[in-house]
Amino acid sequence: MKGLNQLVSQRGWMGEVRMKLLAGPVLILMILGMMILPLPPFALDMLFTFNIALAIMVLLVSMFAEKPLDFAAFPAVLLFTTLLRLSLNVASTRVVLMDGYAGGASAGKVIEAFGTFLVGGNFAVGLVVFLILVIINFMVITKGAGRIAEVGARFTLDAMPGKQMAIDADLNAGLIGEEEAKKRRSEVAQEADFYGSMDGASKFVRGDAMAGLVIMVVNIIGGLLIGMMQHDMSFADAGRTYTLLTIGDGLVAQIPALVISTAAGVTVSRVNTEQDVGQQMISQLFVNPQVMVLAAAVMGLLGLVPGMPNFVFLFFTALLGGLAWLLMLHKQKAQVQEEIATEAPVTQETPEASWEDVHLVDTLGLEVGHRLIPLVDARQKGELLGRIKSVRKKFAQEVGFLPPVVHIRDNLELPPNTYVLSMKGAEIGRAEAQTGKWLAIDPGQVSGELQGTATHDPAFGLPAVWIDTNQREHAQVYGYTVVDASTVIATHLNHLLHRHSPEMLGRQEVQKLLDKLGEEQKSLVEEVVPKAISLTILQRILQNLLEEDVSIRDMRTILDTLAEHAGHQKDPNELTALVRIALGRAITQQWFAGQETLNVMGLDAQLEQVLIQAMNGNGAMEPGLAETLMDQAQQALEQHESSGEAPVLVVQHSLRGVLSRFLRRRLRHLVVMSQAEIPDDRTLRVTTTVGGR
Repeated sequence: MKGLNQLVSQRGWMGEVRMKLLAGPVLILMILGMMILPLPPFALDMLFTFNIALAIMVLLVSMFAEKPLDFAAFPAVLLFTTLLRLSLNVASTRVVLMDGYAGGASAGKVIEAFGTFLVGGNFAVGLVVFLILVIINFMVITKGAGRIAEVGARFTLDAMPGKQMAIDADLNAGLIGEEEAKKRRSEVAQEADFYGSMDGASKFVRGDAMAGLVIMVVNIIGGLLIGMMQHDMSFADAGRTYTLLTIGDGLVAQIPALVISTAAGVTVSRVNTEQDVGQQMISQLFVNPQVMVLAAAVMGLLGLVPGMPNFVFLFFTALLGGLAWLLMLHKQKAQVQEEIATEAPVTQETPEASWEDVHLVDTLGLEVGHRLIPLVDARQKGELLGRIKSVRKKFAQEVGFLPPVVHIRDNLELPPNTYVLSMKGAEIGRAEAQTGKWLAIDPGQVSGELQGTATHDPAFGLPAVWIDTNQREHAQVYGYTVVDASTVIATHLNHLLHRHSPEMLGRQEVQKLLDKLGEEQKSLVEEVVPKAISLTILQRILQNLLEEDVSIRDMRTILDTLAEHAGHQKDPNELTALVRIALGRAITQQWFAGQETLNVMGLDAQLEQVLIQAMNGNGAMEPGLAETLMDQAQQALEQHESSGEAPVLVVQHSLRGVLSRFLRRRLRHLVVMSQAEIPDDRTLRVTTTVGGR
């Protein structure tokens, strides 16, 4: 029975797929058939009614879509509906000219109704109504929608590089995953394709309006000739009969065309929000009671003018006044509820102090000013909470251990737009963020200036500007990387997590790493900790690696190396150097991914000899030598980075540890590697020399 149900469901699914695949070809064949084969009046009635229903459906779908890509098939729908109307014009023209002499019903009930009932049987009125509809469709709606689509396509294409950079920035900051990045890139490309297609598809609608005028003139002239020459009708009878049928035919085609054009205008003129067009209009038009009061006052004054339709104007005055009164009541009720919610609780007797009052310091903390509270409030759908989770997850995947939970609280003593990041109770970062605005970051190659509040990116110190939402598209066109306030804070947090990762790695985190590795390599873990080294020494070694931005994900290689050398070496720094050699391929891959030849910085031979002698002597550098070395290293690093190379200095193994600890005091992003850490299958090429002349 189960197998039968699966077979039935599979066949049903296959049948649904076939129907979807055949929908397009069947529609094309139907259109071609209407152009070639004569249709009876009843079939024309069915097809004209279907055309009207289809136009209404398209309009409703465009009204309820929250963004243009929700109706991405609209350009193709526009093309097919235009072809359907033209084919119906051909079919109806054939019937009108062949059988029109027999009366209005000969071309179908729909054409007769539009030609007689809607315009009262007066062909002059019908002609005027038809021309007005064509002018509205051609000159107003279609022309405006086409212009909006053209400008939208141009700005969308210009903004694509900026949007791609923003997606890459979110991906690098850990705010989104690879799948989400692919999805966003696809949406950016689809948006550009959509507006480009709409720009071209709008030309079909304008051509349809022109074709309607031509078809009407041809039908009237052809009807007069056929009626008088073939059916012996008088000029007046032929003119009345064929003109009414032609006007009915034109109206029954132009009204759906007008509806489709309106749907096109709605689709391309809407602003991307989480609301459809109807919700936007209601939520923005009928929200301010002052507007309603002023509108009611103006309508009331007009209603008191003698000779005006007083009842109608006073009716709308009362309607707007009542709406304003309801809005005021709703606003007052919301204010009362807010005051009740913020009232101080009733003072109670203070209980005795207990151990529950002792609060241990949080490893990681985030304090925000009162204007930033919506970003971290789950009830207000604060985006920052989810992004902090993504940052912690990405950090764990890249660095190799899970950072502590970020404890978030509001601090009314802070300035309204300020946030503070702290570690173990001490501040490690402070900056400002503006909710409702966007931070346009200058990556160094922008083509224009923006109006806004000048500042710097808190994570990397790049020049930036806080801008309003209406400038976002322009900023992306100029080449800025545009991010919102939540992304700014999350990126800053991600930067500080990497910078302070050694301080976050405690004994508890190290033990959890060992427990995780022990699930697969229990004997290896037991051999190293605590037999060969203590947990404290292992923690120090891992902190040394993190201090120089080396991932500790490969715990198996780290413990293998310690198991080999910890028996005759107990110094954590020396063990760290041995572990770095074992991790050399991963370290090289981190800075030179996919490169066979490594362009690095190196020490001048004479300077290197002096440093070796100094290290072998008293183990310390003279103050003058130290200052000179620091200045020369800084100059070499700036020169090396200006050519787009990785900030890597390669030295002899005996100098690596000392130079790294010394140089990274000022040059935090400098990477000092040992020659022993470079894999044998890579070629070293020194392009910049420290201390060279």
